[in-house]
Amino acid sequence: MPSSIFTDSQFTKLKKLGIRTELDLLLHLPSRYLDETKLKSINEIRPGELSQIQGWIIKSEVTYGSRKSLVVYIKDKTGGLRIRFLNFYPSQVKQFVNGKFIRVIGEVKTYSLFYEMVHPLYKIIEEGTPLPDSYSPIYPITAGLSQKMITKLIQNHIELAKKTKQYEDLFPTTYQEKHFPTFMEALENIHRPPKKFSKKIFDDRSSIYHQRLIYDEFLAQQLFFRGKYFEIKKHKAPHITFEKTKHELFLNQLNFDLTIQQQQAFSDLQKDFTLGYPMNRLLQGDVGSGKTVVAVMAAIQVITDGYQVAFMAPTEILAEQHYEKIKEWLSVLSINVVLLIGGMKEKLKLITYEKIKKGEAELVIGTHALFQESVEFDRLGFYIIDEQHRFGVEQRILLRKNNLKKKGYEAHQLMMSATPIPRTLSMSYFADMEISTINELPPGRRPIITKLFSDEKREKILENINRLCLQGSQVYWVCPLIEESETLQLETAKKTYEDLTAVFSEHSVGLIHGRMRSNDKKEIMKKFQENKIQILVATTVIEVGVDVPNATLMVIENSERMGLSQLHQLRGRIGRGGKGGVCILLYQKKLSEIAKQRLKIIYENIDGFKIAEEDLRLRGPGEFLGLKQSGLPLLKIGDLDRDEYLLDMAKKDADTLLNKHKNVSIHIDRWLKDYESLSRT
Repeated sequence: MPSSIFTDSQFTKLKKLGIRTELDLLLHLPSRYLDETKLKSINEIRPGELSQIQGWIIKSEVTYGSRKSLVVYIKDKTGGLRIRFLNFYPSQVKQFVNGKFIRVIGEVKTYSLFYEMVHPLYKIIEEGTPLPDSYSPIYPITAGLSQKMITKLIQNHIELAKKTKQYEDLFPTTYQEKHFPTFMEALENIHRPPKKFSKKIFDDRSSIYHQRLIYDEFLAQQLFFRGKYFEIKKHKAPHITFEKTKHELFLNQLNFDLTIQQQQAFSDLQKDFTLGYPMNRLLQGDVGSGKTVVAVMAAIQVITDGYQVAFMAPTEILAEQHYEKIKEWLSVLSINVVLLIGGMKEKLKLITYEKIKKGEAELVIGTHALFQESVEFDRLGFYIIDEQHRFGVEQRILLRKNNLKKKGYEAHQLMMSATPIPRTLSMSYFADMEISTINELPPGRRPIITKLFSDEKREKILENINRLCLQGSQVYWVCPLIEESETLQLETAKKTYEDLTAVFSEHSVGLIHGRMRSNDKKEIMKKFQENKIQILVATTVIEVGVDVPNATLMVIENSERMGLSQLHQLRGRIGRGGKGGVCILLYQKKLSEIAKQRLKIIYENIDGFKIAEEDLRLRGPGEFLGLKQSGLPLLKIGDLDRDEYLLDMAKKDADTLLNKHKNVSIHIDRWLKDYESLSRT
């Protein structure tokens, strides 16, 4: 339904720009500005510069050269200029009447020894018309909505909002402390910046008026997420006491020692278990840093206290691998571990459901199938979400519904991520969580060496593979997603498999991809783990969690097509034994600038935290977090990298305002109306 403040026609067009309300319109900020406050005479203009001139039209004509053009000749007292339109309407031709006075702004070019502007902005005016006293906003527009129309619409609604006093400041004292302008002052000056200011600070969105709006947006986000943070403390959760005997029994049967940071992370979890409200913690650590061991140690404590634990992985292949490894780890403690994935036979699924319902299954490992309605836990006390970025921000918050409120308490929640969260993201989209970090590799693990190879050097790579396999090592050959087509990806993987099989008659070559049946994938991985397959051609199904200690080389085909986090995740699949590892990034000849940047970053850095920072800078928070798929809106104005100091400011103020100010919910609704569905969780 159209908004009552817009006509039907306006609403249809504005909706394409994401504008549905008056506030959306007011917050539709210019992407840049033109300086139409200054004039140059024609003899002052220079090629390559953006200039504004005015003069009389002395001639206009439609020419028919290599393409049809409308050409208009202008003169002032100092010289002449030509303007050209390659796309024009018949009505435009009639505007350019000899003797009319015209004002033109555009970039000057030299054409046949004559100064020319192509498709400049222009106005037919009266001689003596004064220049504007503010910079001219340039807005994102859509078909049927010109710059002139949207500028007029925004100015009309600014005047209307001032009269109705609809957008009064909600936290006046807070704003005054920071010497911020009022909300309406900020909007007025952003949409019509006075020429007394530098145009650059408005183009860069660094003016005090932009700062006010950016702060407001960050504050709304902080109030929402920090509100969730404090809200969860009102709920009850199992009080888990530390049981030393089983903890030490578990540690003694491991064939490695815990790092200091693993011990600290476990200490964080143990403390959370005793607070009486649900744990809501993110455990982040680089690929292979040992997060799973920490989670299992915590699970042992919960199970010992009589509760069940759910461990959710993003893929069936990873869930199965976790199941095999953790079942072996916990055999010394006689803990009943079960697997629940979609690929299981129906009869086995029903038996597993019953074990979970009766509480016989103490640790349940599976995919998102764990949280379907058909799965009923007897006493779920703790759930672990591995590779949480695969589930999205919205799903993380909605998962809190899957608790045991009917029994008077909620389960503790631990999210794990091998994609490190940069500081600004942890402060914003993860402000509802506590965060523990492991950024050191376990003893004995050696850093992976990364090499860049042009596709032309494939023969040399094949020689290296043959040598490594003869020495007893194993190899991954990864085929990426091509043109967003799973079918093409599969065809590429199959062809690569056939090519490598033909080349390596002495070595066994295997193929694994996402469309294979669960049992077939499991069988292939088992053969690879047992070294019955030496070379495994794979799609990115092996990106997360697959652990084959004897694999020391990975070749990634068309690596320029992949994102930084994905490349780093894949690279982390090798060198998991004591031998170290080499990752070869194969790339095609013609690389885009962004692809060159990505490959340079992954080549120069082994630290996942540094890579995550660069990845955020290249992709922005939307793609980095999967927000576009999650349903949560992106920031409209704020930039986490550019405006970090305002985010810091907003975070401090949010905790103060949450406890004492009645306008908190109004401020959240003003900025984050799309969060409404989550506000009820």
